[in-house]
Amino acid sequence: MPVYEYQCEACGQIEEAFQKISEPPLETCNACKGHLRKLISQSSFHLKGSGWYVTDYGGAKSGTKSGGDTKETSTSSSEKTASKSDG
Repeated sequence: MPVYEYQCEACGQIEEAFQKISEPPLETCNACKGHLRKLISQSSFHLKGSGWYVTDYGGAKSGTKSGGDTKETSTSSSEKTASKSDG
């Protein structure tokens, strides 16, 4: 369940609440009964591991390039063999 932060407009106290996404936002401060405003705060999860950064995809491009070179070499070899057997 996500953690949401609310700040009271009257007393300035910040409250945290574990709520489902489908639940309505809190409206009343527990300390002074003032109006609460939902805060936008930093996320608490991090994407770690391979595949999450632009630099992780650099190897795939170079791997495709060398794969293309291999195909060209094998085609050239078969063309040479075919031309030798014809002549």
